[in-house]
Amino acid sequence: MFKILKSLSKSLGSAKPAAETKKSTAKAGSLLDKVNKAAPAPAAVEPPKSPEELCGITPKMPKDEIKAQLKLLFRRYNRSASSLDAKLRGEADQMLDAIVQMREKHFGEI
Repeated sequence: MFKILKSLSKSLGSAKPAAETKKSTAKAGSLLDKVNKAAPAPAAVEPPKSPEELCGITPKMPKDEIKAQLKLLFRRYNRSASSLDAKLRGEADQMLDAIVQMREKHFGEI
C-alpha cells in the first residue's frame, strides 16, 4: 500500500512531506471543494418532447403503421412499468402516457 501512495505522490509531482501537504490543503480548501469547482456544469435540460416524437409517429404514416408502432411500444414499456429501477419505471410511465394520447388522437377514445 505504501508503494502505491509513494507512486501517486511522485506522479502528482509533489515532493513535499505529508505534514506540509496537509497544511497546504487546509489553506487552499479540501480536495472535495477543488473537485467540485472543477466539475463541469450540468447539461441543459432538454425541453419535453411531444407524444408524437416520443412514439416516433409522423403525420404521413398510415393508420395501420401507427397502430403497429403503438402496439410495439406498448409491449416494450408495459414490461418496464413494473421495474424496480425508479428511473426506468418513470420513463415507462411517461411513454405509456404518450402511447395513450396517440391512440386516442388517431383511433378515438379507448
